[in-house]
Amino acid sequence: MSAPPTTRGEPITDRRQLVAYLESGSKPAPDWRIGTEHEKFAYRTSDLRPLTYDGPDGIRELLTRMTRFGWQPVEEKGNIIALVQDMANITLEPGGQVELSGAPLETLHQTCAEVHRHLRQVKEVGGELGIAMMGLGFQPKWTRDDIPWMPKGRYKIMRDYMPKVGSLGLDMMTRTCTVQVNLDFASEADMVKKFRVSLALQPIATALFAMSPFTEGKPNGFQSFRSHIWTDTDADRTGDIPFVFEDGFGFERYVDYLLDTPMYFVYRDGTYIDAAGQSFRDFLDGRLPALAGELPLITDWADHTTTAFPEVRLKKYLEMRGADGGPWRSLCALPALWVGLLYDQVALDAAWDLVKDWTTEERAHLRAEVPRSGLRTTFRNGTVRDVALEVVAIARDGLARRARNDNWGDDETHFLDTLQVIAESGRSPADELLEKFNGPWGGSVDPVFKEYAY
Repeated sequence: MSAPPTTRGEPITDRRQLVAYLESGSKPAPDWRIGTEHEKFAYRTSDLRPLTYDGPDGIRELLTRMTRFGWQPVEEKGNIIALVQDMANITLEPGGQVELSGAPLETLHQTCAEVHRHLRQVKEVGGELGIAMMGLGFQPKWTRDDIPWMPKGRYKIMRDYMPKVGSLGLDMMTRTCTVQVNLDFASEADMVKKFRVSLALQPIATALFAMSPFTEGKPNGFQSFRSHIWTDTDADRTGDIPFVFEDGFGFERYVDYLLDTPMYFVYRDGTYIDAAGQSFRDFLDGRLPALAGELPLITDWADHTTTAFPEVRLKKYLEMRGADGGPWRSLCALPALWVGLLYDQVALDAAWDLVKDWTTEERAHLRAEVPRSGLRTTFRNGTVRDVALEVVAIARDGLARRARNDNWGDDETHFLDTLQVIAESGRSPADELLEKFNGPWGGSVDPVFKEYAY
């Protein structure tokens, strides 16, 4: 039974409102959209150092100058911490990584145009300030202590809490970048199928996009160190959440998962109140230590859904979270992969047929081994590369059937070409970086800051 509709800020008086919040994301296929997000490292070109927030070439100045393109500033306690324009926004990760959260768009052509427009803008402003940006999964040069923290209240709370629950959480916050896509579902049943397919195949995406083989100037033994970091960040809110594959999974079960996920904060009157480690279940009963006697608002629940970090995350849409940040071509390829798999029913059925008999142990094996071995990870009678070839082929067929053409008559399939090359060759972006490190770069990571700048 569905709860009555809720409005922003409405007090939560019934647990069914939590389920209804997630369920309200359901929409008919003609209304499905594509929301692409990507993070990138910003640095001074003169010495390759990370940017401070303040200063003549800092993050604040970068954001201020970006307003010339029509972006509106968002402030927290007098500091610009984000920019908004229509339904898109530019935000800051804890270590100054600059993220574009794109608008919900209808086609991959529009998504790629949005990415290119954004990268042109940051390149123009960066050129004036002596700043460049690049996408990799993990910062290849700087130590954790080298990286200034951005002045956002929620990040201070997380910074204090992370060392209590894992050894790599601060690295996740300050030294990683990802590219993600947010996709819609039609109903609970559609959400469940898409969740299961995308969760099972997330390690395949990790292998195809693996691009974090360096730590502090040296090879780290991983294809995607970024992906490995999540295995020792916070077990309460990360991982491949096997319950998604259990009978009866749906919105209600995911609500239970979120209620079992410890809180970080409550946002009131422009201030983040530290509730780290406290229980949203207690909040529902008016027993939250951080706000004794108060009941949560629906906005608190919306905030809480953003503090779980599984490989696929459910909000009012599904977030694909398994890929390293990378060069511009990967920023179009990542949404192409998942749109091809999930937005065409024949492709979705084919992808489900591929993964439906994978066991919990096999999925756990992929999650544990792919960060280190990538496409070479053994799986059944072959390797992840074999699976990747199948997955890219299914996605390509799905995009062909979508038949969304641009002004030149081209459909969306060409956005997968870079993944086709990777899968066929068995050479990931991480392999490409390592070959250059051991060859023309002469054992230095410094050239990556020039060769892979946007």
